[in-house]
This record gives sequence, structure tokens and C-alpha cells, in this order.
Amino acid sequence: MSLRHRLLLLLLLAAMATTLTATGATWYWARREIDELLDYQLRQQALSLEDKAYLLGQVAVVEPDPEQHIVTQLWDRRGVLRYQSHHGVILERPRHNGYDSVSTEQEDWRVYAMELGPWVVQLAQPLSTRRIIATKAALRLLYPAMAVLPLLALLIWWAVGRVLAPLSSLAQTIGRRDPAALEPLSLANPPQEVGLMVDALNELIARQRALLAGQQDFMADAAHELRTPLMAIRLQLQLLERASSEQERTEALAELKLGMARTTTLVERLLAIARLDSSAVGGAQESVELTGLLERARQEVSTLARERAIDLHIEAESPINVLGEARSLTSLVVNLLENALRYTPEGGRVFASVSATRNGARLTVIDTGPGIPASERTRVFERFHRVPGTKAPGSGLGLAIVKRVADLHRASVNIDDAPGGGALITVNFPPLLEQTAGLRPA
Repeated sequence: MSLRHRLLLLLLLAAMATTLTATGATWYWARREIDELLDYQLRQQALSLEDKAYLLGQVAVVEPDPEQHIVTQLWDRRGVLRYQSHHGVILERPRHNGYDSVSTEQEDWRVYAMELGPWVVQLAQPLSTRRIIATKAALRLLYPAMAVLPLLALLIWWAVGRVLAPLSSLAQTIGRRDPAALEPLSLANPPQEVGLMVDALNELIARQRALLAGQQDFMADAAHELRTPLMAIRLQLQLLERASSEQERTEALAELKLGMARTTTLVERLLAIARLDSSAVGGAQESVELTGLLERARQEVSTLARERAIDLHIEAESPINVLGEARSLTSLVVNLLENALRYTPEGGRVFASVSATRNGARLTVIDTGPGIPASERTRVFERFHRVPGTKAPGSGLGLAIVKRVADLHRASVNIDDAPGGGALITVNFPPLLEQTAGLRPA
């Protein structure tokens, strides 16, 4: 049974128990109050018999009983007061028959007047007496309800504690776990809501376990990939130390610089991958203009294009914006262009463009290189993977970075054959929300 159903059932039972208790107590006190009220009326009727006896001419005028709260007055047709049960009470002759409210210097009265043969009879009762009777009746009815409130509070406290006990058990189970433990949580017969929470936590633990395993694999691969260039740098340093002529030193120094440049590029890409794995790009998004971003990326790779005598041409409609993070998107474009420039033969051509589409924006990079076989178009996005037979230098991280950035921006990456030979890579971005609340072009 779910926590909601358990809590509802227990609260209904508690409310039913307290309601029955309050109803029984109220019935008891109401019966007593009605008995007292009817007894009061009987006594007032008995005390008023003196007035009735006077009207019948049976007794002389006597002083009223102190407990008699009904004042009786008898008026004749001429408006002369013939009889008054309480001499200290001064009331005017009734203005009309029936009920009325009258105020005197002493207090307020509720009166009732009627014609009885040649007489006009007026009965009056102090309103203070009525208020006292009503207040006592209300308090006696309120007492049972107030008395059961502590019982209701105790039952609710017990019900809530009993229903939330599985949550406390889950909290204790989590609190006792080793911070390094990645085993799924286990709770016997949990309620529906707690079961959903346990499932969500277990799913999170599974993702954390997969992330940790991926990081461990990445560290192992990174260490393996760094071992070769670092060993090469050490050998080149030894050659530089052993050089016996200026020409040998120059050649060794050139090779050393080239090895350090390759190692630096590899380390930068490893750091980029690590940053992307640990970042939440969605938390710092803004409107990024792809046109300007493509131009900045072209300037970064222009040296490589000149060294390889490759014609790098860009074309963009302006302005075209996407929602994302400028730094990682720049890394995406730079890696696409560098990948195309490295695998395109010298004297080739690389073309990049940005265009608007019905479903968002598209970034296209076309080269005149050897292309990517269909069987490798999925694996090239894996880290440290290179197409077999590739002779161009590289680390196998460029397209992995592109894929990771695209995933973080909910974009898709596709690889096809270029019309004239080579590779055609397209990145399709989702549409930019209509000027999402205060976003600024980067």
C-alpha cells in the first residue's frame, strides 16, 4: 500500500474515533443541558402560577420568588396597569401584540404581549438570562470537542510516524552506507512512493557506477596514449644531448619541438574531454552566434591550413544563433576543421558553412580527403579510435569531443560521403527558443 493510502486510512480511522468520542460526549452534555433547560421552564411555569391565580381572583398580590425570571404585567383596555409581578421592573404598555424587544434603564428585555378577554397580558424576560443560558449551552457543547483535540493530535502524530517509518528506515540505510559503495539499495516491501525513490536512487547509483567506470577506462587509455609521446620526447632529448654537430642538434631540436607540440595537443584534448564529461553545459546556456563562432574557429586553424596549402573556405548566413555554451561550441567547430585539415591531402580543399533549417541550424564541413568508410562512421566517435590504415598524425579524440559537445547541446552529428569525394559532416542543432528570457549573443 502506498504512503498516501496508508496515511489516508489511518487519519480517517483517527478522525472516526475522535468523532464518535466527541459525538458521544456531546450527546451526553446536550441531554443534560436540555434537561436543565426543561427543568428551568417547568420551574418558571410553576412560579408563574401565582400570577395566574391572581388573574383568577384566587390570591392577593404577593412578592415574586427570587428565582422567577418571567415578569408578568396586566393592563386594562384603558392602558392602566392593574397587576405587576415584579415591582422593581418598569416597562411601558405593549405597543402591539406578539414579540418585541424593549430597553429600560436597567437592561434589555424580550417581551410577548397578547389580549386575554378585557386584559392585555405582557410577559417579559431579561435578555441577559437568555445569553447566560446560551453561553452555558455552547460551552458544554464545546467541552467535548476541545477534550478530544489532544486525542486527535496524538493519533495523528502516531499515524504520521507509522506511515513515514519506511522513509526513516531508508534514510538510516543511506546514512550507514560506505561513501565508496555503489551497490543498489535494498528495502524489503517498501511502499509505492518509497519504492519509486529507491528505484530512482538505484538508477542514479548505476549511472554513477557507469560514469566512474568510464572515467577509469579514460584514465587508463589516457595514460597509455601519453606514454608513447612522452617516451618519444625523452628519446629526442637524449639525441639532442648526444648530437655532435650543429646540424644534428638542429634536427634533434626540431623533432623535440614537434613531439612537444603533439603532446601538448594531446593533453589539451584530454583536458577538454575531462571538462566536457564533468560539465553541465545546460546550466550556463546563452544565445551563441554560429556565424561569428565559425569565423573565430577559422582564424585558429588558419596556420595549419597554410602549412598544408589547403584552401579553407567558409560560408555563413548572418546571423544564425543556437542555444548553448560558446566555449564548448568553439571546441566543436575547431575540432571539425582541424580533423578535416589533417586528413585532407596537401593542396586540397575544406569547405565549412552555417545555414538555417526548418528545425533549427546546421553546421556543415566538407573536405576532399579519403573520407570515412561506412563501417567506421559510428566508431570514429569513440575515444582514441582511429580508422585503420590512417597515416595522418592524430590522437583519436577530435571527433569524440565533437560528439560529446553535440550531445550536451541536443544536436546530432552525421557523416556522409562528399559529392566529389571526401567526408561530409553535418551537425544539426535544435531550434533556438524565441529569444529565451534575456539571452545575449556571445
